Amino acid sequence: MKACALLSMVSLILLWPASPLAQDPVQVDGVHYKPVLDNASVRVLRALFPAGAKSPMHQHPDSVVIALRDVRARFTMPDGTTQDQNLPSESAYYSPAVTHSTTNTGKAGLNVLVVEFKPPKPGKAVLPPRRTGLDMKVLAEGPRALVYRTTVDPSFHEEAGSTHEFDQIVIGLVPAEVTLAIAGKPARTTWSRGDVVFVPRGQPHESRNTGGTLADFIIVAIR
Repeated sequence: MKACALLSMVSLILLWPASPLAQDPVQVDGVHYKPVLDNASVRVLRALFPAGAKSPMHQHPDSVVIALRDVRARFTMPDGTTQDQNLPSESAYYSPAVTHSTTNTGKAGLNVLVVEFKPPKPGKAVLPPRRTGLDMKVLAEGPRALVYRTTVDPSFHEEAGSTHEFDQIVIGLVPAEVTLAIAGKPARTTWSRGDVVFVPRGQPHESRNTGGTLADFIIVAIR
């Protein structure tokens, strides 16, 4: 009896970590959720749902959701309650950790980016209210990050060797010629809507608007 009890206990311990993994959106619904980037700080998922599509129940840690198209969605919670959400294109919201399923209730395809934060607690970096050469409007704010809709001036230049005490996720909104060179990585020189680049805190980089016109981005600044 003791051997059987011990075997059962070991089996439960081995199975316990797998339960949360079973609700990872990429694992339970890889058709609609695709990883864009994944590192020690964040994972960014692109969620593409045709009209009427629904995901299985899944979970996200604290996250930021950014709409690249108008969103009409219904979230169903584990207890069966529902919440309807309308999110205009190029808007964002901060979401504490949640378990739900998602249904696209709109008539068009749903296209959002989900920025999932990995550290167990928010950081303490000070996020700037403004930056030279950038017109910044706050779209969403939470304990872990600020989300800005940012217009880059044609004269913008962040000099080589620049660093920040916060992580950044830069998301293109329009075709643009803006160089972003991060130490040790190939420079990005052109952008399309939905392109995503991660700039780690403390990492030397250089950025310059080389297109001679205004360029629009979303920047997620992570504490």
